[in-house]
Amino acid sequence: MEINYQYTLPKTSRPIIIIGAGGIVNDAHMPAYRKAGFEVYGITNRTKERAEIIAEKYDIPRVFDSIDDAIAQAPENAVFDLTLMPNQFVATLEKLPDGAPVLIQKPLGDYFEQTKKIIEVCRRKKLIAAVNCQLRFAPYVMAARDMINKEAIGKIYDMEVKVSVYTPWEIFPNVVHHPRLEIQQHSIHHIDLVRSFLGDPKGIMAKTLKHPAKEMSSTRTNVIMEYDDDVRALVSTNHDHVFGFDHQESYVKWEGTKGAIYAKMGLLMNYPDGVPDAFEYCILEEEKKPEWKTKQLEGSWFPDAFIGTMSSLICYANGESDQLDTSIEDILKTMHVVEAAYKSSDMGGVKPEYGSI
Repeated sequence: MEINYQYTLPKTSRPIIIIGAGGIVNDAHMPAYRKAGFEVYGITNRTKERAEIIAEKYDIPRVFDSIDDAIAQAPENAVFDLTLMPNQFVATLEKLPDGAPVLIQKPLGDYFEQTKKIIEVCRRKKLIAAVNCQLRFAPYVMAARDMINKEAIGKIYDMEVKVSVYTPWEIFPNVVHHPRLEIQQHSIHHIDLVRSFLGDPKGIMAKTLKHPAKEMSSTRTNVIMEYDDDVRALVSTNHDHVFGFDHQESYVKWEGTKGAIYAKMGLLMNYPDGVPDAFEYCILEEEKKPEWKTKQLEGSWFPDAFIGTMSSLICYANGESDQLDTSIEDILKTMHVVEAAYKSSDMGGVKPEYGSI
């Protein structure tokens, strides 16, 4: 089967200015941009030395003294790549030129009131704003989307995201003590992914939980996303599987009336080293036993998916595409789902009426 899983690179690139120099820039943004051949015009960071280290490693020609300095020296057609923490988004977005293209790191706010402020400034300044929900562009996701768009597995009636791994949160000091750790910082990827395939859910049932021996706000979550009465959509995550690698799981599975797709998200397993991804599919054939086939895909979530989000933004800003895949208006709907998940978790489930008869 011919499967297309490549994103569309812009015909004309634009100079990128990176605002922030955290680990995600070193591990994903810069490896992705270098692989794609994008021009990174310059970088700035509150601690200039961190920006200088990344600039030297990746041959970035300019290290700006401040955000104001970076914006003042930005070419007219620059794209701004915000890799800051959400509490810095609004003040930084206010400084950008009106109408500028900007890629904002997820999540789109630490809480919904902050999200609304981010949306307001982007709308008011008419920014061409996208959010870096890059899992949508992972090679195995792109391959699955191509097959589903071609109706290769028929009508989707089941989508499941399952993550049962050990995540060393201590290597993420900026979020380890976040009051909304698991959904806001991690499962938002999976919720957004389900939305991108099945659309906006009618309702949400969720529970997010902490570990009894850890001081983090939450490390495990179940989210049921409600669609039609014949569609199941489930996100189930457990970051506390400390029992070795043998039974770790990390996958997305789509089941349809004509077949199924299974994608292993190897990045999350044996973290931070990861394991190879896997992409398998099964197409039902009349009077034949179901057979799973494997397709070798090039690339992975990190760093390749980061090429996809930036490419989508540049193509849209150039007028080469009429679709901005992770626009702030679309990701706002993901944030609504995230907020609903927290409300559902806080409300709790329906209590059985024990002893009522």
